[in-house]
Amino acid sequence: MAKRSPTLKPDPLAQLGPGQSVALLKALHILTRDGALNADSRRKLKQVLHLAQLIKPALDWALAEKADPVLADLGAGKSYLGFVLYDLFFAKAGRGSVVAIETRHDLIETSRRIAADSGFHRMRFIESAIAGAAVEGGVDVVTALHACDTATDEAIQFALRHDAKFIALVPCCQAELAQALEGSKKPEHQLWRHPIQRREFGAHLTNVLRGLFLEAHGYKVRVTELTGLEHSLKNEFIFAERVQRSNPQARTEYERLAAQFGAAPSLLSFG
Repeated sequence: MAKRSPTLKPDPLAQLGPGQSVALLKALHILTRDGALNADSRRKLKQVLHLAQLIKPALDWALAEKADPVLADLGAGKSYLGFVLYDLFFAKAGRGSVVAIETRHDLIETSRRIAADSGFHRMRFIESAIAGAAVEGGVDVVTALHACDTATDEAIQFALRHDAKFIALVPCCQAELAQALEGSKKPEHQLWRHPIQRREFGAHLTNVLRGLFLEAHGYKVRVTELTGLEHSLKNEFIFAERVQRSNPQARTEYERLAAQFGAAPSLLSFG
């Protein structure tokens, strides 16, 4: 009987980005102390690295066009995304900074310690809600990964206030429009009569309106998936690049759609 060849375990380090810091990933508890990856960490790392590649054109532009580019990561949580982007792009370039904005004090303090231990001296951490946050001097690239409900709309407003060239959003749970659609008597209400359909339709309508709102402010918008659904059910990636100051046609489409369904994100208004 032929002897079976031993099963080779995949090398977790082979899944990292080129030149990525193993020490940083251990500090973030994505890698264990002995360099292993569990299923949850593998999923998390795959998402962040894939998102880094999707954002790469924005970072390449920022580093080519700006002497000291700034990326703001909103609702940063444990700052996985900010750390990985700094490690892969800003650390190698020797310039540029990452500003992480998060409300939870303990996460801010932990992230500051990891940044100091990693020698990431151009990372800053601001303890603030997105709506009240301000970065002096403006921001070139804005990211918001899994910002829940209206926090994604706050991220859009933050990007507009800071005149960001690029915006990368991965929306999470969205309840505002589902609540607004409940009880609607419009002819289209059969599309969202059942609660599960209302939640899904409300989320879809929210993201469609977000795209139109960004286009109305002069952004070119691309919407695609982040990763496979086996990794995350909240999988829509909205990537916007500002190419002009405004787009009246997109504003007209936004207002027509909002009127048709009788609902629009409260934070996305043309005041």
